[in-house]
Amino acid sequence: MRIVLVGPPGAGKGTQAAFLAQNLSIPHISTGDLFRANISQGTELGLKAKSYMDAGNLVPDEVTIGMAKDRMAQPDAANGFLLDGFPRNVSQAEALDDALKLDGQELDAVLDLEVPEDEVVKRIAGRRICRNDSSHVFHVSYKQPATEGVCDVCGGELYQRGDDTEETVRRRLEVYHSETEPIIDHYRAQGLVVTISALGSVSEVTERAMEALRKGDDA
Repeated sequence: MRIVLVGPPGAGKGTQAAFLAQNLSIPHISTGDLFRANISQGTELGLKAKSYMDAGNLVPDEVTIGMAKDRMAQPDAANGFLLDGFPRNVSQAEALDDALKLDGQELDAVLDLEVPEDEVVKRIAGRRICRNDSSHVFHVSYKQPATEGVCDVCGGELYQRGDDTEETVRRRLEVYHSETEPIIDHYRAQGLVVTISALGSVSEVTERAMEALRKGDDA
């Protein structure tokens, strides 16, 4: 299956992408991984991306699209892939359509993870990260530490990242609504959108997504 995963910040796209890709036996292709791989390998596209990032500028669509096309052409993606974080806007979606068409391929589904805006803010703004190890993540509502402000694992100080404040989250949501959300209408016109609720446990959302993909209808 060839799938695009869409949803607002805090919808759990990265977590769901990993589980879905494993269940479907297809590679999980994320924008972040593409950038890191190309930059670390010193590819032409990676060097271009790094020059923009070092200057504090957004990486142009054509660079991101080039990385995605190269990755989708790898042998492990021959039978499908799950795209996470790409396409990010309608122009990228149109470029993806064109690239797939040239290879005689097409998307099977666009999985839209739906979550209320207030829940997004609650999920992200409530996160607390350990200063000693950023993989130790807690939450003021969903995963409270035994001692407030102290990491259960190593005793480090827990803090709120600057980009996790409510004000920042709401700005990120505005960007999502204006830039990324329109791709849902783009793909809905092609009959590809499968919408599911992203509320509930990780396993519940994964099962809901798998069932929706099997049916190929909105759930």
